[in-house]
Amino acid sequence: MKIPNAPFVVVGETLVDLMWRAGADRVHASPGGSPANVALGLRRLGRSVGLVTCWGDDPPGQVIARYLADTGLDVVRAAGTSPRSTVALAYLDPDTGSATYDFVPHWAPPALEPSDDAVLLHTGSLAVIVEPGAGRVLELCARFRRGTGRAVSVDLNVRPAVQPDRGEYRAAVHRVAEVADVVKASDEDLRWLWPDSDPQDSARRLLGLGPRLVVLTRGAEGATAHTADAAVSVPAPPVEVVDTIGAGDSFQAALLDGLVRPGAEGRPSVRFPVRREALRRLLARAVLAGALATTREGARPPHRRELDAGEAGTS
Repeated sequence: MKIPNAPFVVVGETLVDLMWRAGADRVHASPGGSPANVALGLRRLGRSVGLVTCWGDDPPGQVIARYLADTGLDVVRAAGTSPRSTVALAYLDPDTGSATYDFVPHWAPPALEPSDDAVLLHTGSLAVIVEPGAGRVLELCARFRRGTGRAVSVDLNVRPAVQPDRGEYRAAVHRVAEVADVVKASDEDLRWLWPDSDPQDSARRLLGLGPRLVVLTRGAEGATAHTADAAVSVPAPPVEVVDTIGAGDSFQAALLDGLVRPGAEGRPSVRFPVRREALRRLLARAVLAGALATTREGARPPHRRELDAGEAGTS
C-alpha cells in the first residue's frame, strides 16, 4: 500500500480520548492520538500532509471519521484486521492539567510503501509499539530512509499501559531509533525507560544509535536538542496551563516544520541545523508551540499566525 504523495507523511494511530476530570460526573470524548495530532499541527502550520491511519466501523470510529473529514489532511485509511478503533482512557490531574492513560489499542495496517514525493516521514507512540502494525512501520521507516534528501522522525511518547515490560519497550525503542533521523522524547519517557539514568544521558544514548537529532522535552523547564556536535537548551515561556494534552505533539509539528525548507527547483528538502544559533531558534519555536497548546483544552495545536505572533511577542 502506497503512502500519500505529500511532502509530509504521518503514519500512526488516530483514537478517541475518553477524558475524566477529577470531580466531574461526565466523560468527554475527544478524537486525537499523537500521530494524528502531529499531522493536524503541521496542517495548521500550512503544510501539505498525508496521514496514514486506521479506525474501525464502530462508534469511536464514527467520531474519528467525522473529525478527520474536517482537518484538511490527505487521509488514507489503511485497512486493518480489527473492526475496532483505538480508545484511550485519559485521567486529568486537576492541579497540573497533566494526563495519565490506559488504552484499548487496535493497530494493524498492511505493509506500506514509500511515495516519491514525501521528504519527511513521522511516526511514533502506539504505532511503533503495538503489533502487528509496529513491525510494518519499522520496515517502512527503513525503506524510506534510504531515499536521498529524506528523513524519518519518531516521537517515542512512551505508553507503558500498552507494553508494561520495560525491557521489551526498550528493545522496541532501540529498533526504531536505529532507523530514525530525528527522535523526540520527554524526560518522563526516558525516566521510565531508563530509571537509573539522567534523561540527558539517556538522550545521548539514543543519539548514539544513529539519529542526527535527539530532542528532550522537559515540560515547564523547556527542551534540549542533542546533535553530534552540540547540546542546546531553551526555557519554556510562562503560560497559564489548562491541560497538557497534545502539547508534545504541537511541539513536534513545529519542530518538523522548521526542518523542511525549499530545495532545488522548489522541491522541499530536510535541512538539519548546523550552527548552534539556528538550532536554538528551531527549538525555541517548537517550545513556544507546545506552550501555546497547553493554554487550551484538549489537543488543539496552534495555527501559524498564532505561532508567528507568539514569536514576535517574545523577541
